[in-house]
Amino acid sequence: MRFLVLLSLFMINSLVFGQSEMVRARSEIGVFGGGAYYIGDLNSGKHFTYSKPALGLIYRYNLGYRAAMRFTGTYGQVWGADSEASDPFQVNRNLNFKSKIYEFAIGIEVNMFKYSIASMRNPITPYFFYELAYFRMNPQTDHNGSTIDLQTIGTEGQGSSLSDKNPYSLNQISMPLGIGLKFNIAKRLAMSIEYGIRKTFTDYLDDVSGNYVDGDLLTAENGPIAGQLSNPSLDGVSRSGFNRGNDSTKDWYIFYGAMLTFKPFKYNPCSGQRGF
Repeated sequence: MRFLVLLSLFMINSLVFGQSEMVRARSEIGVFGGGAYYIGDLNSGKHFTYSKPALGLIYRYNLGYRAAMRFTGTYGQVWGADSEASDPFQVNRNLNFKSKIYEFAIGIEVNMFKYSIASMRNPITPYFFYELAYFRMNPQTDHNGSTIDLQTIGTEGQGSSLSDKNPYSLNQISMPLGIGLKFNIAKRLAMSIEYGIRKTFTDYLDDVSGNYVDGDLLTAENGPIAGQLSNPSLDGVSRSGFNRGNDSTKDWYIFYGAMLTFKPFKYNPCSGQRGF
């Protein structure tokens, strides 16, 4: 996270205070709207099914006809529930979660064709992008009319004598990568349609990763809510030591949708800068 912040500050400083005329000639800003969902222990492969709304902002600095730097800030919600599964084992497990995601990313966008938002001579291109992102998560569940933050209660014994793991961090790094198509609606006004999957380095976006711990001991150490939410299985059978989730894979989350971008400054031919 510290690296991402320092890199962003350095690049912004270089752009804004280095050559302001170049920044104006090559900048575009926009808004994003679409959906978000996740892939993990509570949703192993249903794409788009668990979607919730997502919103965001984007700033592009066009390096040329073929590439642009991009800075994005995106907000979305993800969720999953065993009750929606077709596997009887998963239905009986009866786990569920929801989480807001706040993401800030910096990266590069590569155009497959020559493209310029500043003119209608090169008005359309497919593209792909790579980014480095910081995101904030907070897996929760509804329990007896209240919303419970799952990280704080340690449903798999984190932070207690029942596990060698500390509570997982709610601040994480991800690597967004995706594809899109952008096209000009008018000179200096464009729309992009894109799909981006985020590789994370945590298996706790859904609060599910390792094994069940002893429910009575967990209740004694972390409280009755932790004991209840650790194993809410429909059959009520204790499964201490058995798999609660698959810790060999990490969780993923996805943002997809459309962006409307605008080039706020007109190209000034007297400046000597190219207005891509």
